[in-house]
Amino acid sequence: MMIQDLKVTDLIPHRPPFLWVDSMIEYDHSSLLTEKYIPENLEVFQGHYPDHPILPGVLLCEALFQTGALLIALLLREKEESKVGVPVLTRVERIKFKRPVGPGDTIRMNVSLKEALGAAWFLKGTLRVKEKIAVQVNFACTLADLK
Repeated sequence: MMIQDLKVTDLIPHRPPFLWVDSMIEYDHSSLLTEKYIPENLEVFQGHYPDHPILPGVLLCEALFQTGALLIALLLREKEESKVGVPVLTRVERIKFKRPVGPGDTIRMNVSLKEALGAAWFLKGTLRVKEKIAVQVNFACTLADLK
């Protein structure tokens, strides 16, 4: 499957201003690498440590969670499964914040599938900035019908 032919918005329901993945870089059937440029003029920087702006950790985690949703969508597409629903977060464990992300940074998210049990998907995410680990987290998703 050529991920370069797919748009992020073709696979998950997130849209700006809450879309935290710009592009899919690499997919290998059990993991996905994505990227997001953090604009310098994000409104959140006006209030989150304005003298030393830092992107909130919850938004960094969201970028990893959206990458996980993309991975699940790609895996389902690859298996040609017609499961209805979108991945929703059901568990977050062992979050580690190691370094800040600021205006003008580009972040790279790598999410890998640890295990799939029935409708549950167990994933591990690592977010890097300037080639160094900024966030690590284990999380789980299930498919939900949001209609």
